[in-house]
Amino acid sequence: MSEVRFSRSTAISVVVANMIGTGVFTSLGFQLLDIQSGFVLMMLWAVGGVTAICGALCYAELGAALPRSGGEYNFLSQIYHPGMGFVAGWVSATIGFAAPTALAAITFGAYLNSVLPSVAIVPSACALVLALTAMHAYSRGSSGRVQRIFTTLKIVLIVGFCTAAFVLVDAPQPIVFVPSDGDGTLLFSGAFAVALIYVNYAYTGWNAATYLTGELDNPQRNLPVTLFVGTVLVALLYLWLNYTFLMAAPLADMQGKVEIGYIAAQHIFPQQGARVMGIVLALLLVSTVSAMILAGPRVLQMIGQDFAAFGILSKINRHGVPYVAICVQSLMSIVFIATASFDSILVFAGFTLGLSTLFTVVGVFWLRVRRPDLPRPFRVIGYPLPPLVFTLVMSWTLVYILIDRPMEGLAGVAICAVGAVFYTITASLRPSEKA
Repeated sequence: MSEVRFSRSTAISVVVANMIGTGVFTSLGFQLLDIQSGFVLMMLWAVGGVTAICGALCYAELGAALPRSGGEYNFLSQIYHPGMGFVAGWVSATIGFAAPTALAAITFGAYLNSVLPSVAIVPSACALVLALTAMHAYSRGSSGRVQRIFTTLKIVLIVGFCTAAFVLVDAPQPIVFVPSDGDGTLLFSGAFAVALIYVNYAYTGWNAATYLTGELDNPQRNLPVTLFVGTVLVALLYLWLNYTFLMAAPLADMQGKVEIGYIAAQHIFPQQGARVMGIVLALLLVSTVSAMILAGPRVLQMIGQDFAAFGILSKINRHGVPYVAICVQSLMSIVFIATASFDSILVFAGFTLGLSTLFTVVGVFWLRVRRPDLPRPFRVIGYPLPPLVFTLVMSWTLVYILIDRPMEGLAGVAICAVGAVFYTITASLRPSEKA
């Protein structure tokens, strides 16, 4: 029997589902604390989208040239040094997927709780993680079908939500979406850079398909298409969705709030309709949690294959699914659900993941200099502009995190340092056999 591999449509659904989740349904409330200009807020999402597309093009070149599952773990190991790859894998394992999975599950629980107060947030979040873990730990066929169904449903519901807002809102909020006095200064301010932290987090996931490269059908051809199509689609949906939020609900009602979608729904639909939309928005997050549980454990699997001390993580079942890695990541997510501080975890995760993606994108320059003869089935369109844009925007954001949120930034540096220590301890051990 031939091995079942993930199709291009499944990979695109993983990218879309990883991106559309906690960030876009929560971060606007935090951005509104410092920015009330409609134009600047929309520019935030446009800049984040362009940055993500630039990153996706860079990852497409790297993924086609270095086709192995594992994302940054694979790229940084081959571009720079196995130690850097291990640290990136450590970050992905401890923060990159476990924490965002927890945040998405918590948001799922929060939306349900806002409509059904009897449904407690933590138990419902944990139940969601456990149910999806059981499904993804069985076979690729079942997990791929579920992922495509939930992602398609997510896109349809978002389009329906935005369309309903345009039809049902008689008096849009008095917010201006064209440039006004002071907007130019605000675009280059620290407030914009800090707000971009939340936007970049919302776009996190555009690289998700690179974690499945080794299990993707014809990765050298399908990976670039997957990354580009998925990222562009999400960028357009984000712009439309945030325009809808700002047009439908008063800014004061959303400032500092997490359940942005439910607040907007209360101003779009009658009371019962808002309650239904609250449940619908909660269901949208199911595919986000699902996609992270599907993609993230492949990093743990690669680490298990390469380092004997973590060999148990490489174990697979009869369907070729890394069930141990999936269970370990989900366990970490449940720990985060029980202990997470939402805002701090979001900034902390955004900073730490930003470091990994920054060094990976810079690797496009480095690899072209060091290995110019490496076969590249796909090359970055418009090189060197996309990697340069990504590097500048991400560096600017990371510097401002260290200035404005030093505790979260330094915690991210500490996580990387702990990963380096673990690598030093385990590097002397013989690599385990490839699974």
